[in-house]
Amino acid sequence: MGDYTTLMARDGHEFQAYLAAPPGRPHGAVVVIQEIFGVNRHIRSLTDGFAAEGYTAIAPALFDRIRRGIELGYGDAERDEGRGYVQQLKPEETLKDLAAAVAVVRHSGRIGTVGYCWGGALSYRAACELPIAGAVVYYGNPRDSGKQPKCPVMYHFGSADKSIPLDEVERLKAAHPQGIFYVYDGAGHGFNCDLRPSYDAAAAALARRRTLDFLARRLTGEGRVQPPEPDA
Repeated sequence: MGDYTTLMARDGHEFQAYLAAPPGRPHGAVVVIQEIFGVNRHIRSLTDGFAAEGYTAIAPALFDRIRRGIELGYGDAERDEGRGYVQQLKPEETLKDLAAAVAVVRHSGRIGTVGYCWGGALSYRAACELPIAGAVVYYGNPRDSGKQPKCPVMYHFGSADKSIPLDEVERLKAAHPQGIFYVYDGAGHGFNCDLRPSYDAAAAALARRRTLDFLARRLTGEGRVQPPEPDA
């Protein structure tokens, strides 16, 4: 459905982004923020999925500041490689790339971000620093940034996630009490990715439904306004 396009950040950096258009008039736009594995098949599939739901969807290739075309699988060596790339990036430069993606799709209406793992932490940062209407964090740990979100944020965590244990989730809840938090019983890190051994189909489907309802309310004003549901 989508294809690559070239964007330019405010510092003159040119990079690729996977852009998918909706079948009709867009309801808004979604910036899909990659994991440490690049804009790979999984991220492109998610981007196409948001486009199919009526949003202009874009996934900026944040690793292009290191080298174009980085696309990794989910083995141990590739995970370590991805972590190495993240360590080479400057947070302020990554934010410029996200800002460029936001600017490109702003003609579609209100904008939300949805990030996964490392991208989840970046989705939180976008909520603090970019002109967006809502952000979704999938198993991402924002750490202590010293900043508070300027828009609503929804969080999805797995109870069996060893990299983000439940006591860390509780710390995040205390730091951001206005956030919408969901914890999926028995789900591990990366539970939304059907290419990973940790994939949990039930948790992924429920998180997707909640995410789409959140985006509908934040970006279009549609959807049912309701209190958070109990944890899965």
